Amino acid sequence: MRLGVLDVGSNTVHLLVVDAHRGGHPWPAHSEKSVIRLAEHLDARGRVTAEGAEALVEAVKTARQAAEDNGVEEMLAFATSALRDAGNGKEVLARVKAETGVVLGVLSGEDEARLTFLAGRRWFGWSAGKLLLLDIGGGSLELAAGGDELPAVAMSLPLGAGRLTRNYGDDLDGLTEHVEKLLAPVVPELKAHGWDRAAATSKTFRSLARLAGAAPSRAGLWAPRTLTREGVHQVLSFIRRMDPAALGELDGVSPRRAHQLVSGAVVAEVAMRQLGVEKLDICPWALREGMILRWLDYA
Repeated sequence: MRLGVLDVGSNTVHLLVVDAHRGGHPWPAHSEKSVIRLAEHLDARGRVTAEGAEALVEAVKTARQAAEDNGVEEMLAFATSALRDAGNGKEVLARVKAETGVVLGVLSGEDEARLTFLAGRRWFGWSAGKLLLLDIGGGSLELAAGGDELPAVAMSLPLGAGRLTRNYGDDLDGLTEHVEKLLAPVVPELKAHGWDRAAATSKTFRSLARLAGAAPSRAGLWAPRTLTREGVHQVLSFIRRMDPAALGELDGVSPRRAHQLVSGAVVAEVAMRQLGVEKLDICPWALREGMILRWLDYA
């Protein structure tokens, strides 16, 4: 069956088309993104601006047409923190439905963490034992841990790389203090559940791993990739002094997200330090794959 997943995030509107069936590996058939940086189109009251809403509508129209052109039989469409937190999120969702015909469901932060964890569990398998999974997005940080396909604990914190970049800019001391303060209360619960394998997903973690020496994307999906705490520290020490334009030219870094990478590195370093994690295995599957897998389970 050909499925489409439309993910409206803080940075991009991403359509992923896959060929999938229950019990099988979802194989990508088409992928395209519209970079609209929705989280940057918020006014002083935290409402999506008219410009941002227009950009979102056009991006969803483009994605819907691409889905039709690629023979998508079923579309799973959802939005995450940017619309979840927006003061006029419901109005924007209603406009998207009226002008594109696409109904966007809004995931809670905890559901986002659970679905991403499911993707990680299926990727690494039962041999991973108890799994800890971290995911840094544009607007939030998701953390989940457990020994089953559904995590025993799933959390979401407003520690996304884009959000922190907007709020703190170059104030890395203030940023670090803020991240430490928000993470500290949830660390004991995660540690209480424990884990045998610590893993991470998201573009931020993949970029940091590549800068720390992990295999490039051309090595393929199956190439093992890891990120150590020492590696994060070294990468952060290097990139904090770089201009975003220069950073965006490095292998593994998206030019359109380069300005957010320092904030993401701070979150990664603080999280690994507070959790006592020395190494993270990088998982190529994330929320979109989790949505596909869960849908197939109940289709």
